[in-house]
Amino acid sequence: MAESEFVRLEVADGIGTIRLDRPPMNVIDRQLQAELRAAAVEARERADVKAVIVYGGPKVFAAGADVKEFARMSYPDIAAYGPELSGSLSVLAELPKPTVAAITGYALGGGYELALCCDRRIAGDNVKVGQPEILLGIIPGAGGTQRLTRLVGPAKAKDLIYTGRFVKAEEALAIGMVDQVVAPDDVYETARAWAAQFVNAPAFALAAAKAAIDGGLDQDLAGGLKLESHLFAALWATEDQAIGMQSFIENGPGKAEFRGR
Repeated sequence: MAESEFVRLEVADGIGTIRLDRPPMNVIDRQLQAELRAAAVEARERADVKAVIVYGGPKVFAAGADVKEFARMSYPDIAAYGPELSGSLSVLAELPKPTVAAITGYALGGGYELALCCDRRIAGDNVKVGQPEILLGIIPGAGGTQRLTRLVGPAKAKDLIYTGRFVKAEEALAIGMVDQVVAPDDVYETARAWAAQFVNAPAFALAAAKAAIDGGLDQDLAGGLKLESHLFAALWATEDQAIGMQSFIENGPGKAEFRGR
């Protein structure tokens, strides 16, 4: 990855951490957005990265977009930039590896849209999350109206987006905006423990599972079943399928030593 100022990919023991570091609030401007995209591309391409954590540090995940930067933009400016911003977050969402957002402090607006791009969201019990764009006279523009609706359903998504209210950890867990709540100091290690499950897992099967689930959401049941069937059969071209089945026959479930091939 080229030298970057606000985002870096840190890799240890098969886990990649995409670390946001733009104090004090990890506000997402054009530079951070571009660096985030580059980090996600690197995580996708590196064979030594088996799972990914997105983390803003111990105090804040990301407090949203750079409003001052937005305020300087004209309609032609934002019409050109909007797809770029949304596309950068989609690169993370489409990573063919398990991903988890480790949320501390605030995840608001574009920050929560970033968390929505992950497969799982683990939050501290003092967090506040939400889509407050309506308070600026706009709507979410990097996936919030779409991914939040798919996550919590249209009625809850409309309440959250129409009001722009900040949601505390207990309610966020209850309605599905986050998946697990822990003590603030335990957020990153809890996310790392979740990601560690997949370091020695069958990488192609995990990628196929993610592609089937996410791809199926974008079509009707019949189309989703066809996609699943195709991805299911394709795994017979991997070494891990043969290893997993032979291990099951000889030793029972859960003892296979996969090679990621």
